Amino acid sequence: MRIAVFGSTGRTGIPLCEQALERGHEVVAHTRSPEKLTFDESREGVTIVEGDAYTGEGVDKAVAGADAVVSVLGQSDASPNDLLTVAGDHILEAMAEHDVIRFVTLVGAGVREEGESVSLGGKAMGALLKLLARDVLEDSADHARRVRESDREWTILRVPRLGEGDPSGDYRIGDLQLGFEAVDRADVATCILDRLEKGDYVGAMPKVGDA
Repeated sequence: MRIAVFGSTGRTGIPLCEQALERGHEVVAHTRSPEKLTFDESREGVTIVEGDAYTGEGVDKAVAGADAVVSVLGQSDASPNDLLTVAGDHILEAMAEHDVIRFVTLVGAGVREEGESVSLGGKAMGALLKLLARDVLEDSADHARRVRESDREWTILRVPRLGEGDPSGDYRIGDLQLGFEAVDRADVATCILDRLEKGDYVGAMPKVGDA
């Protein structure tokens, strides 16, 4: 499978790309900073596309010829407030142009589905996000809404606090009651690749938690 990855040099993107290559997939790594990748174009199965998903630079080139697209873009202090929404629009437009159907994207567990049950810990986390990171939460929710309205075969994975350095190689997925716990980024990467290979959770917004 040829997988276009947006956010490939991020802390989730790097293990995602590495695991994809280990599983025998081709990776198209879209990035503003190719020097941050842990591999270069000489590695078999790797294509690097330099660009900026927010402006749309390089998005079309990265998506063309892909079998699936993954976005693990994340907000930082220097990011535009609408990073996920605007970049997601560019990605979806390129997917429609090149008839690429499968899309998996990552948002925080604070993004809710209408009518879903939320644990006390989840409610507390949601309240904290609204207080401290309202722009990030609204951007994630807008991105998820636009993906849901698209005609792609999408999966929106919702994750709690992301940790790193202690992957178990396993995870939980589904209608989970999540609070302040963390899930390792490498395990999230495993979950993403499992969704692409199994073709499940299409048109769904499952939560991902630590095993």
